[in-house]
Amino acid sequence: MALDRLIEKIEQTQNPTVAGLDPKLDYVPEFIKRKCFEKYGETLKGAAKALFVFNKGLIDALCDIVPAVKPQAAYYEMYGVAGMKTLYKTQEYARSKGMYVITDAKRNDIGTTMEAYATAHLGKVKVGKNEFEPFLGDALTVNGYLGTDGIKPLLSVCKENDKGIFVLAKTSNPSSGELQDKTVDGVPIYELMGKMCEEWGRELPGVYGYSGVGIVAGATYPEQIARLRELLPHTFFLIPGYGAQGASAKDISAAFDKNGLGGIVNSSRGIMCAYQKEKCSEREFADAARREAIRMREEIMDFVGKITTSRG
Repeated sequence: MALDRLIEKIEQTQNPTVAGLDPKLDYVPEFIKRKCFEKYGETLKGAAKALFVFNKGLIDALCDIVPAVKPQAAYYEMYGVAGMKTLYKTQEYARSKGMYVITDAKRNDIGTTMEAYATAHLGKVKVGKNEFEPFLGDALTVNGYLGTDGIKPLLSVCKENDKGIFVLAKTSNPSSGELQDKTVDGVPIYELMGKMCEEWGRELPGVYGYSGVGIVAGATYPEQIARLRELLPHTFFLIPGYGAQGASAKDISAAFDKNGLGGIVNSSRGIMCAYQKEKCSEREFADAARREAIRMREEIMDFVGKITTSRG
């Protein structure tokens, strides 16, 4: 399944991290915006072009050391059609550089509507005799709180197209506990969701012990991460909340198994805006992102140890 390909990239790079590409115009260096606005005007198209130039620079700087990128769809949708084109081109460019692409869209619906979301982001569309891949993600974040009706349509599309999903379980935001920590018969809802994902994953088995159904487990809740790892031996974790949201490498260490597998840690602002934090020249934005990605990798690997897919 598709998460096998992610695991192989993680082992290859010895780096269980993903760079979140959630670009606001405020994050884009002025020289890039100026050049794009001169050509396209201060328009949605001009903004979207600036985002793509920014993303390309980041991908070029990261592709040999970071296994994956995670573009958040909302940051592209806000620029309309031009922004959605930039999302596609960003996915296409990252894929051309050998990176795994997680589309962060948190889609949620049931029946044929969920089939349409699944087809758009993970599948192929037939138009007459032709077949097209609308978007180029290898995996998609989804909201599972509509239950099995919202997940089953995804599983068949994933199986047909070698794709994967990450289902929201225990998210990193401060108010997540308002719902996710509530208990049903003494069991927290986030645990119930995790167990459902473990069960759904039986339909997408992987060769390295992890299924094609992962979960989102926030780094800001280390005790819950440890509990979920204990309960879900075949479920891979997408871990937001590191860095800008305050979580450390130690906080996420329990997500990983004895082979250094089990999760991938996201950093968005920390990598994208590294040049602002360093206060270096904005023309060094890509180099600064690379330096931050290397620092992050080294910090996390101190807790994870060598990553291997060997079952021996």
